[in-house]
Amino acid sequence: MSEFRVNSITNQDGSAGPQVCGVSTFSGKSGVQIPSGSSDFRRLDGGGRGRGVFAGGQADPAGATKTCEKIEIATKADATDFGDLSETSSTFDGCSSSTRGVVFGGSVAASPYASDKIEFFTIASDGGSNDFGTLTRTLRYAGSANSSTRGLAAGSYSPTKTNIIDFVTIATTGDASDFGDLIAARQIDTGTSSPTRAVFAAGEGSAPGHPESNPASPYAENIIEFVTIATLGNSQNFGDISSNLWGVGTTGNSTRGLFFGGRNPTQTDTIESITIATKGNAVDFGNLLAATGYANGSSNKTRGVIGGGEVPSGQNVLQFVTISTAGNSTDFGDLATKRARGAAFSDSNGGLAQ
Repeated sequence: MSEFRVNSITNQDGSAGPQVCGVSTFSGKSGVQIPSGSSDFRRLDGGGRGRGVFAGGQADPAGATKTCEKIEIATKADATDFGDLSETSSTFDGCSSSTRGVVFGGSVAASPYASDKIEFFTIASDGGSNDFGTLTRTLRYAGSANSSTRGLAAGSYSPTKTNIIDFVTIATTGDASDFGDLIAARQIDTGTSSPTRAVFAAGEGSAPGHPESNPASPYAENIIEFVTIATLGNSQNFGDISSNLWGVGTTGNSTRGLFFGGRNPTQTDTIESITIATKGNAVDFGNLLAATGYANGSSNKTRGVIGGGEVPSGQNVLQFVTISTAGNSTDFGDLATKRARGAAFSDSNGGLAQ
């Protein structure tokens, strides 16, 4: 046993924990970190520390980038350097556990211009990506979602639109396996999740090519569908978002999913919410700082941070919402790089902290 003095406890989402005064004894329980010379300690009990990462994407004006930036979700501030992907990439998506971030596919410079690569990061440690495995097909413009152990990538353009859902076990490197199918083939969809359910929404369906070559595409989707993450199978209808959109972003916690921004053909500033456990249509939540498409979201259990996006050119704005409280987004800080069409993940909601 050793003695230490504690003035305050910080919960894993950055909120204040119970106040503790005086002298206590401590036996070194795993999962608690006590910085030397500090009067504060932070819980590390499986829900993560609230670090968010924004990876790759289309950087304005330089083109696709492999750089990644990190934030501490509980603390408003500018993002700082985290590391790099193995190569420049955009139009991909990511998922995470409480320790590991995984990114799927993406647009690359060489033919066939879409990747089947899966890479991973250790979220707590700044540094570059590592090889994880390969997808069942080349993939770009997919949506992703996860439980604390399993990651899913759904839909894509590779080189035609698909309804395929792939999955990986996040803790174990290896190739993806087939999970099931979306209701219909589409690309540029988006995903959010609870500990048990993955929800995919919006996107662009049966039109040939990419919707930006066909402005005001009649093929944009407003469908929301879901799967039970632990059980292989096809998706089922969940409800609808209010407008037909592609390039929508998501953030959320273990109970509520938020859909923000998107295009058809111009950007929108809307934020809508669903209760993930309950099928139904999305409802109004608030508005972004500006109309934005192709932004990405990262979250802890209380706060969702939205990074970058196109307005219509790339931006470096970070903004946030309190997930449990409907309202407009608020300024958080800035990314170092103007970026869109990349991936984002975190160690807190990625681990689906309760």
